Amino acid sequence: MENVRPPGERVTTKTETLPSVDYRIAVALQTPTPVEQLLRTALDLAADNDGEVLIVSVITKPRSSPFSLFTDEFIKREFSGDRREILDRAIAMADGSGVPIRGRLLVAHDVPRAIGEAVSEFGCDAVLLGWHDRRRPEAVFGRNVDRVVTRAPCDVLVEKIGHTADSVERILLPAGKGPNTELAASVASAIAVANDAGIDVLRLIGTDPTPAERTDAHRQVTAIGELLEPVSDVSLLVKETESVAEAIIEATGDRDITVLGATDRTWTQRLVVGPTPEKVGRNARSTVIVTKRGDRLTSTLNYWLRQFGRS
Repeated sequence: MENVRPPGERVTTKTETLPSVDYRIAVALQTPTPVEQLLRTALDLAADNDGEVLIVSVITKPRSSPFSLFTDEFIKREFSGDRREILDRAIAMADGSGVPIRGRLLVAHDVPRAIGEAVSEFGCDAVLLGWHDRRRPEAVFGRNVDRVVTRAPCDVLVEKIGHTADSVERILLPAGKGPNTELAASVASAIAVANDAGIDVLRLIGTDPTPAERTDAHRQVTAIGELLEPVSDVSLLVKETESVAEAIIEATGDRDITVLGATDRTWTQRLVVGPTPEKVGRNARSTVIVTKRGDRLTSTLNYWLRQFGRS
């Protein structure tokens, strides 16, 4: 039978190349992820970077199931169902945006690994994932999303599914140190430019700060403000608080979107993004996007080692 793999046949990964572009953002769409919410963010980022959007959806093929005997092409053709509908709907939504968009349907045993390998294979600069808050104590965003966040060979954006701003007028950008905040600033800038919105850069410090701490805080918001030059309406705020997370959550009530960088820590399962972004994401009163710079060198090396092991 042409649609069934012979017993013992080695499965190899096909390498596909896409045209070179200045910027490519992958959007991992799985049911019941709302296509509109994530695609809007991806289109803003692609437009700001003169790039394109790549929609990726994965059909899961359990190893122990007879389903795994079928070839990937047969599975895509006969069992894609709602996955194909997701791709078609996303591509139709982007029509007229001026941003090139592609769709790829994948078949894999392991969804996070498939997404990670896809962003490597297609040379993606960033990947956008949706986060459904299901309050699982063993995971921050859910097992699959956590694994992509910790292993992706590119920048990662995780957008909470649920709160969706009808329009974007104000964006909250909590100011921290490090590359994750710089990435958050670039994301906030792209969204602001696309929607003619303003950005409030917020640096929180402890109560009764020393003059040096206050000076350092103002220096930080000024530095971040310089990263937001394309945005005409930027406010730089320094406030004292006893709880950083609670203060950010309170501030989200007056803004349409909050973009914040993951905490700079050792990346373990429970510290994928750090306690403050996790708490803000769960309790914010607006759309929340958490950003994390990818370790491209390490992740790309791991990808090619996996390919070598399959040969």
